[in-house]
Amino acid sequence: MKNMRIILATVAMVLVVVMPGCKSRKKPITPTTVPTTTAPDVPPPPPMPTDTSTSVTPPDDFVRETPVQEEQFPNDIEAADKYAHSKGYIRDAFYNYDEATLDEAAQGALSASANWLKSAQGSSFNLLIEGHCDERGTEQYNLALGDRRANSAKDYLVTLGVDASRIRTVSYGEERPFEEGHDDSSWGQNRRAHLVLVR
Repeated sequence: MKNMRIILATVAMVLVVVMPGCKSRKKPITPTTVPTTTAPDVPPPPPMPTDTSTSVTPPDDFVRETPVQEEQFPNDIEAADKYAHSKGYIRDAFYNYDEATLDEAAQGALSASANWLKSAQGSSFNLLIEGHCDERGTEQYNLALGDRRANSAKDYLVTLGVDASRIRTVSYGEERPFEEGHDDSSWGQNRRAHLVLVR
């Protein structure tokens, strides 16, 4: 009887160990694909043509670069001088009453002139600097003052790198006024070193 109990206990233990391994394993479900069918009497659509060319319309505010054209100076030297003055390539230096020293504005005007005279475009020209005065003072005094003004402008251009051999000076004193008036505004316009392009 005792042996029977031992056998039954042993069998029960074996069953406990073996039973979990005997569980049926479920097969994994594989998805089934549904075949796509087309109606036998309808042909498939033709493939879309691929356009390899691209056509881009520029926007309304698109700016096309225009080719840079070399500036053509007038052949006539007088016309070239007027053109250079109108463009601001060369500028006159103005002086205070009874002075031949260059103030800041006069130095700026001559600096701009020197830069252009040293450029490829301006290097083909020489320069005549005319010294001018207003009507006050004697004729002789104003001729000497005009000479000092013309030479102060020349010396400044030379310090800026313009070759001195390209520059001549002349004094007109009060003889060739730019303004005919007899007031401060007119006199201020007549006190100058006037730059003139020459060959």
